[in-house]
Amino acid sequence: MKRSLFSLRGLSLVFLVGCYSMTQAKEKPNILLIAVDDLRPQLGCYGQEEMISPNIDKLAGEGVLFKEAYSQVPTCGASRGSFLTGLWPSPIRFLTYKIRADVDAVGIIDLPGWLKQHGYHTTSLGKVYHHADDNKASWDEIYRPNGVPQYFSQENLDLIAEGKRGAAFEAPEVEDDSTRAGKITLEAIKQLRDSSNKDEPFFLAVGFFKPHLPFVAPKKYWDLYAADSLKMAENPYLSEGAPSEANYTWGEMRSYSGIPKQGPVSTELNRKLIHGYRASVSFTDALIGRILSEVDALGLRDDTVVILWSDHGWQLGEHGFWCKHVTFRTSLQIPLLVRAPGLSVGKETTGLVSSVDVFPTICELVGLPEPDHLQGTSFAKLLKHPNGPGKEFTYSRFRDRDAIRTGKYLYTEWRKEGEVVARMLYDHEMDPDENSNISERPEHRGMVRQLSKKLAGQIEFVTAN
Repeated sequence: MKRSLFSLRGLSLVFLVGCYSMTQAKEKPNILLIAVDDLRPQLGCYGQEEMISPNIDKLAGEGVLFKEAYSQVPTCGASRGSFLTGLWPSPIRFLTYKIRADVDAVGIIDLPGWLKQHGYHTTSLGKVYHHADDNKASWDEIYRPNGVPQYFSQENLDLIAEGKRGAAFEAPEVEDDSTRAGKITLEAIKQLRDSSNKDEPFFLAVGFFKPHLPFVAPKKYWDLYAADSLKMAENPYLSEGAPSEANYTWGEMRSYSGIPKQGPVSTELNRKLIHGYRASVSFTDALIGRILSEVDALGLRDDTVVILWSDHGWQLGEHGFWCKHVTFRTSLQIPLLVRAPGLSVGKETTGLVSSVDVFPTICELVGLPEPDHLQGTSFAKLLKHPNGPGKEFTYSRFRDRDAIRTGKYLYTEWRKEGEVVARMLYDHEMDPDENSNISERPEHRGMVRQLSKKLAGQIEFVTAN
């Protein structure tokens, strides 16, 4: 089941013996997974010089940065279900933010469950699955902070008391540890200290909510950025030639107080939202830095694989959109960083990879067999040879649309009763911001036929499996 699709695609799989001469301190290395909600590659290490993300940038300098990593579903619950089970999404699986993997993929062992079976102590902190108790038996411990306010201002607390949504942003003058994210960080540090005295390896998954809405971050992180210097999206309009099906009302953000129920946001509000997103990223970066510093302080660096991953990207006004839920690059492309002892340091790779590939990669890195159901392919070879090739394509879908990303193109189709009713094609070499849909141009008919055939094969595969 799991390899037939990829052999048809001509992918060459490289299986390495053992785990690349990693640490000998334990039989198996520890695994620290840092999952960040709604984080697009808006980071200094991805060339976004305006961003203040020193700790994630430092991690990038200690491992391998994946420049072409893509999410399978641009919504949190579905993306996480796909990621943690190693299964592609399909028209009947991993559809919305509120799915449960133990329902959509019943009977399938997930990543923490597989590691637990092989001697790992598995811990979920914060938002790993959308539902904390999803595949509950896979975790030895589950922690989400209770009783910690999401907002701090009286105005927002009053709105909540009235049964309404608070504002889309807030800059409270509070300490980091008084927030939910701060509590998660404190628990992560505690878990690391406890685990350092145990013989069994750990799988510690730390899930940060921010920069998910609302953009609530301590004021000191807002103060890192000058509001009047913030750049807004240069393409706040739907791509030329894009079908009407591509339009999107970003209802998630509109549910927050102070956001217009229809139409664009004002220039002032636009800047405020961008400011809030950046502040939230820098806040999360600081907390990640504390966790990574603890790894070093405890002498765990040479025994621990560190993976930083985001469930999907986010729109910051590009194409007139906010949030995610579209198959534009800004919603699908994700940051992915891997630091593995004994492998490449300070390298970048343009090899194409998917979230669904992380499960098999972890298995290879720590010397475990793969469960038979996995549909992704290990990219461990790219950690040793970053200049090597990645996948031929990666696949993403959301509700009524399916998309594939190749080394150059992003192609999306909308189908009804098996017939293509709309499509988009973007050439990322010529048009990285996706401002011109070229799918209907005569000179690209051959490429459209080729990509449509690949996509049809992928849809057939995921529907059957």
